Amino acid sequence: MRLINLLEDLSNRVKYDENCEIHLHNHHVDWKLYIVNNRLLYAADRAYPIRRWDRALNQQGCTWNWSLQAAQLARSIAWECQLLEQGIRQKQLSFIRAKLIIRTIVQECFFELASCSDFDQTIQTIPIKIDSSYQIIALSALELQAILRQVLTQQHRWQDAGLSHLSPNLSPTLKSTANLSASSLSATRNSEGIPPLYLNGQFMIWDIAHKVEQSLITVTDRLLPLIEQNLLQFKEIVDSPVPLIENSRVTPIHIDSDFKALLQQSIDFGETSAKVDRHAQSDAFSLTRELPIIACIDDSPVLSHTLNKVLTEAGYRTLSIQEPMRGFTQLIEHKPDLILLDLMLPNADGYSICRFLRNTPVFQKTPIIILTAQNTAIDRACAKAAGATAFLSKPPQPEELLHLIKEYLH
Repeated sequence: MRLINLLEDLSNRVKYDENCEIHLHNHHVDWKLYIVNNRLLYAADRAYPIRRWDRALNQQGCTWNWSLQAAQLARSIAWECQLLEQGIRQKQLSFIRAKLIIRTIVQECFFELASCSDFDQTIQTIPIKIDSSYQIIALSALELQAILRQVLTQQHRWQDAGLSHLSPNLSPTLKSTANLSASSLSATRNSEGIPPLYLNGQFMIWDIAHKVEQSLITVTDRLLPLIEQNLLQFKEIVDSPVPLIENSRVTPIHIDSDFKALLQQSIDFGETSAKVDRHAQSDAFSLTRELPIIACIDDSPVLSHTLNKVLTEAGYRTLSIQEPMRGFTQLIEHKPDLILLDLMLPNADGYSICRFLRNTPVFQKTPIIILTAQNTAIDRACAKAAGATAFLSKPPQPEELLHLIKEYLH
């Protein structure tokens, strides 16, 4: 089975099957996918589960000492799934961060499966009752399709760069420093942008890409000159020990009358990476508190600048967000009066973002105007089904945009 066939199979399975565990494996990969409540909850790797989990948490700025909870988990489902649940219940994780962690792991899973020509599949039912709260953080079929599109683009770039013979799970290691000149090390650090301290056999390529905040393809491509100079070798490294798992029951999060309060309280306002910018923006907003706030969720700097100019001149405040999953804390903090949402986003599907906003109590009644160049009857129907208030062609005409905003704000 190939990855595209797998996604088609998953799309059907999440519609009709009960909660299940799908085991995908061959002589290169070994993954388990957990389907709960008609969504993909998690993808667990047999070879490097701890590294992937830690790396995903670090990418979201989480400082949770999760290993202290590991001994209280059940054997009947992946320990990572249970930790996500416990982290939310204990307010160590917000729903948004939990979803981003899942997305990061699944994207790595799909990237590795996409390089396989074939793999075997076995399926078994998960033998415990899964609480419906998992559906909030698990990935829908539409979200999986968006991730797959990104992965296939990444795979094409990987192959075009001549990197097909390398696995991102390998650890690049500089050969003995006795054979390296100072100029070679300097070139490694400065010209190639990969500090030698990450080339000591302790980090996989996935790890290095996260450490230097560059794409997987960029990092690997910059290692190629070192390979050509015979300065670098690749080796497999071992994972950290899997936490001790005891056969105890998991306490579910019940969706009851207190759920709305739990969801809003769980969103973490303390992302250190954006703290300074948010404080500065808050100060600016406080000076014009009487003006409505329009949030623009779009990854195009050109369109964001244009929208900001049009809206500012019309007497509105604007909040520009280019990465929606990382910008939710800003949305929650400033509670915009209206949201402009692009459908084609780099790390998320616009329809999924719209549905997520509608499932968040604070945005249930906020007008959401979809912006897209794909202005067809099907697109409009999908936008309406996702909870969008209105639909506008991209790039929008200033007069039409302002008329629509005025209509839904007043």
